[in-house]
Amino acid sequence: MGYSLIICWRERARFLPAVLAVAFSALLIVLQCGLLLGALAAASRPIDRARADIWVASRHASSLGFGHLIPAAWRGRLLSQPEIERAEPFLFGFGIWHKPGGGTEQCYILGARLEEDALGGPRDLTPEMRRRLSEPGATAVYVGDLPLLGLSGQSGEAGEVAGRRVPVVGFMRGVKGAGMMPGLFCSLRTARLLLAAPGTDADRVMYLLARCRNSEDRSALAARLRAEYPDMDALTGEEFSQRSRLYWLAKTKAGLALAFAAALGLFVGAIITAQTLYAATVASLREYAVLRALGIPRWRLRLLVVTQSFWVALAGMAAAVPATVGLARLGAAFDIALSLPAWLVVTAAAVTLIMALLSGLVALRALRLTEPAVLLR
Repeated sequence: MGYSLIICWRERARFLPAVLAVAFSALLIVLQCGLLLGALAAASRPIDRARADIWVASRHASSLGFGHLIPAAWRGRLLSQPEIERAEPFLFGFGIWHKPGGGTEQCYILGARLEEDALGGPRDLTPEMRRRLSEPGATAVYVGDLPLLGLSGQSGEAGEVAGRRVPVVGFMRGVKGAGMMPGLFCSLRTARLLLAAPGTDADRVMYLLARCRNSEDRSALAARLRAEYPDMDALTGEEFSQRSRLYWLAKTKAGLALAFAAALGLFVGAIITAQTLYAATVASLREYAVLRALGIPRWRLRLLVVTQSFWVALAGMAAAVPATVGLARLGAAFDIALSLPAWLVVTAAAVTLIMALLSGLVALRALRLTEPAVLLR
């Protein structure tokens, strides 16, 4: 290990292309997968940020915006369960926002209770915003959505949805709502007005949210509710979030596109790394021939080349870390959804290391020319 590291350091100019190729592959894998996870997380963010343990929806609701209206009376089914502490209605749907300066933009509308401990309301609402949202037609939006909605962030601005004037009374800062389109956050009363769909009255809602006295009971309770009431879906927040992400992954084919790009970067990195290690091995044939003449077995030389690929991989991953952090911060500055969980970083590092080691194995074919007789030529 030490001898191979000394060789890599002394011949660092020779191994630099391989280090850059490994760094590029690791960077591409992490960023591509991070963009995919960020986009999927944005689609399920209202679910993830809600305080609900149980989500009750219509049968086979594939994602947050694709459920059907359900009877509000189903709330009694939840409250009859001893594990349930409280249950609340929740509205979610889509509409067309007419910008104050002209033009339209599709948006989603989220209606929930306005109390500070409401199960479905955004956590970024201030007490003043909650008070003002009690006014009919009032909405709040995230600052990151202002350009899409044609707003400047000044007080008194308003748009139009479903033929109704919609004043914006609050501008929230923090993580955006669903990320894929701008959102309007409002009271249940306002949401029923803006969605303007048949049945959107107090007797019907899109979802029912419930909180358990003990959150550890949520999985067993959801399964029991599905068994007792086959006409509705009862899911934990984690289950509904995963279902929404899988739906968008399958619908948009984004996973296939990003996986192809990551695989292409990995392939290019493997080719460059293998060729660089092969060239470095060929350039050191006389040195290896000396080692063979001194009685060093061939398997030790093979191990030396593979160990060099290990150090190249380590150096490449070390170079990829600051580049990844920098690009992630740059993306955040432009409001680009990028998720980099620890398991993704570890997986990308493992895949990159395996790629580099396989490249080292490919470079071993150069050792076939390593014989003491080379020193006599």
